Amino acid sequence: MAAMNPDARLEDQWRNILSVHARTMCEIDRELHPYGLGASDFEVLDILASGTAAQPGAQCRVQNIADRVHLSQSALSRLIGRLERDGLVERSLCEDDRRGVWVVLTTKGHDLHTEVRPLQRAALARMLDDEA
Repeated sequence: MAAMNPDARLEDQWRNILSVHARTMCEIDRELHPYGLGASDFEVLDILASGTAAQPGAQCRVQNIADRVHLSQSALSRLIGRLERDGLVERSLCEDDRRGVWVVLTTKGHDLHTEVRPLQRAALARMLDDEA
């Protein structure tokens, strides 16, 4: 049997990664839809609820969120605006740098994140265990 072309192998691996990502995002969207969230919405809430932003009222710069999610700056801005309208986050301007914007998780956002996090993690486990 002839060996597979290295380029074709890389393309197959890449397409598999994209396929797993797309299926996983769709599964998370499906699980979170009844809560008014999508996978990207949850990702922003999860970033705000973890790490240095884990303390109630702790702020995170939008740029720090942008570095961790795979959305354009304008898409992230619209998403944060939607989360703000839903009362899940609050935005404010940075005092030191007027170009910067802070985002903080509200109590409502924290509570919703806590409620749906097990659903998101279960979807991840189902989808990624299938690939192992």
